[in-house]
Amino acid sequence: MTALLVSLVALWGFAAWVTLREGVNLVGATTVDSGAVQPSERLLAELQRERRLTLVALGTSGRLPDKMLRDQRARTDATAVELVESATSASVQFAADAPLQRRIDEALKSAEGIRTARKTIDDGRFDRGEAADSYNEVIDSLYRMFESVASLDDKEIARDARTILAVSRSSEYLARADALVAGALAKGGFTPAEHTEFVQLSGFYRISLEQNAAQLPAADAAAYTAWAKSRAVNQLRVLEQRLAQQSDTGVAPVVTSAEWRSATEPARAGLEKLISDGGDRLVDSSVPGAVGVVVRLVLAGGLGLIAVVASIILSITTTRSLLAQLRKLRDAAHDLSDDRLPSVVERIGRGEDVDLAKEAPSLDFGDDEIGQVGQAFNTVQRTAIGVAAEQAELRRSIRDILLSLARRTQGLVHRQLTVLDVMERRETDPEELKELFRLDHLAIRMRRNAENLIVLSGSAPARTWRRSVPMVDVVRGALAEVEDYTRVTLMPMGDVVLIGRAVGDVIHLLAELIENAVSFSPPYTSVQVSGQLVANGYVIEIEDRGLGMKPEDLASANDRIAEPPEFRITGTARLGLYVVSQLARRHDIQVVLKASPYGGTTVVVLLPQELVQLDPTPESQDGDNPERLPRRQTAVATATRPAAAENVRTLKSARPQRATAPSPTGPAPAPEPVPETPSESEQEPVAEFTPSGLPLRVPQANLVPALRDDTPTQPDFEEDDDERSPEEIRAMMGSLQSGTRLGRSQAAKMLDEQPGGEA
Repeated sequence: MTALLVSLVALWGFAAWVTLREGVNLVGATTVDSGAVQPSERLLAELQRERRLTLVALGTSGRLPDKMLRDQRARTDATAVELVESATSASVQFAADAPLQRRIDEALKSAEGIRTARKTIDDGRFDRGEAADSYNEVIDSLYRMFESVASLDDKEIARDARTILAVSRSSEYLARADALVAGALAKGGFTPAEHTEFVQLSGFYRISLEQNAAQLPAADAAAYTAWAKSRAVNQLRVLEQRLAQQSDTGVAPVVTSAEWRSATEPARAGLEKLISDGGDRLVDSSVPGAVGVVVRLVLAGGLGLIAVVASIILSITTTRSLLAQLRKLRDAAHDLSDDRLPSVVERIGRGEDVDLAKEAPSLDFGDDEIGQVGQAFNTVQRTAIGVAAEQAELRRSIRDILLSLARRTQGLVHRQLTVLDVMERRETDPEELKELFRLDHLAIRMRRNAENLIVLSGSAPARTWRRSVPMVDVVRGALAEVEDYTRVTLMPMGDVVLIGRAVGDVIHLLAELIENAVSFSPPYTSVQVSGQLVANGYVIEIEDRGLGMKPEDLASANDRIAEPPEFRITGTARLGLYVVSQLARRHDIQVVLKASPYGGTTVVVLLPQELVQLDPTPESQDGDNPERLPRRQTAVATATRPAAAENVRTLKSARPQRATAPSPTGPAPAPEPVPETPSESEQEPVAEFTPSGLPLRVPQANLVPALRDDTPTQPDFEEDDDERSPEEIRAMMGSLQSGTRLGRSQAAKMLDEQPGGEA
């Protein structure tokens, strides 16, 4: 629209300029006439007089310059100064075009050269002919300037101007002839060259006057006729004939100076007046023409300007109306795409029933082109909402599939762990038992992977604890779900317990982080896990000695944990981080990754205060603890302690005894590693082993209390806080077996390395 308006204004401006140019030229010609032509005409007249006096002075052979010539030169210089000031004014500079300005500059420069010519004449180095030529050059430059002024767009005015200029040029030739004759008469006679030049000049100016007079306007032609019939002109014609017929150049002229002056001065004055009056009439006639041009401009250009203004107003009004509708359409589109559509998609994703006609109404902007765009956008809107609903349903279906697969896998893994536990209890071969333990550990890791699927589906895992669990057991439980748990060094964790509702998720979260640390660090390095109470809760630090991460990768990982994106099937690059972020968000746990000063990466896990509390029962009083993790998990972590010497002393001091059966209210306490320098009061009970080195089996340990031999026929099924389920007992015994066997194998290696050692 702006381009069209600019084009319309440009077209109107061009048409207005074409109409105005003629008037501008006429006004410019008037300005140039008053500022340059009229002063030049006065200078031309003064130069003609000075030329005549100079030639007369040269003919008398008197001292140059005489008083009359000096006075004339002063008048000429004053007129020249006036011309310079007027021709170089701002108005003339603005009105004159480039060719005219160049001719004005040439005329002014030529007029300055007259001073040099005067000096040469006064020194006697110029004769009459050379002196006349120096003045003729200046006068010719003025006439060239006049010719540039006469070029106007108005053909009639331009023709009249050229005619007046030609008459003025003929007058100049008359002035040249007058100066030539005056100089010759002062000298006393013509030279042959001067006589020839006189004849040529007199004949030329008469012929040119007659030709140009025929082109003059009526008023000027009448004035010329009156001038040509005047007494002075007739007398001048008679004197010219006499001088032209006198062929002898050595005799005195037949015309005296007084006779010649009395004829030429009135004739020249009349001709100059004719030229001046004609020029004035020409200038006066150009003013009405300029006014007419301006009137035509007002009528034509003004109406065009009104049309342009009306077009601009109409265009602006129409444009504003269109822009208002487009803004409404844009705002409605943004509101739909930024607010309503995401809200609808989110609600559809949660399974809510959404009224699409109410939540995403159709846009109505009429039946014009913009309205058609709105209708097209309605179609896009309906398609987008339909696709969004399908995608939300697809994601919900995928989550349901993941949850179903995870639940099924959990059931199978649970049954697999039960079968493995039974097989471990029946097996006595150490090698076979070793392989069973490996399968047992892989099954535990499979259970964690199944729980990952549950987390990805947006549900909570089924493993929960009712009571608080010591933090050391929580970390041990996480280590039991890591493949290379032997590379993990567990530091003191303090007498702190974790409330039951967060135990399963914290174990899962720590297992993911520890496994990540073990996987991305060299196999010869260890991973250190430590914990301590802080002002804001409990901090667990997991530090590896791997290659570490780049700062931008650390920042990206922390952002993903702090603000986890929506889970998508395509985003499988870092599922572990997604699982960690979901588990941390569930309990307001802060997880931060940072560079370790030893190389590698340190993970800081901050548990909030509401999840931890001081442990009222020390870790050594295992049998009195309200609720412990299954020994399948704790024993594996316990075996990772660097306590080979402790296991050696334990194996040497152990005497084969049969363990007493557990009481109906709970299993026997699990063995703990012997401290390096224990005191007699700190000695803990040592587990009993079979001759082959395996822990003693407790008959009926996997049975519920109601089925045991020492349980009353009518058991009291009242809930007992110290009672454990058969699965927990089986898990503890399996963990005990695994830890004991690992300690025994390490002790055996140390004994083999010592001279005379006992196996």
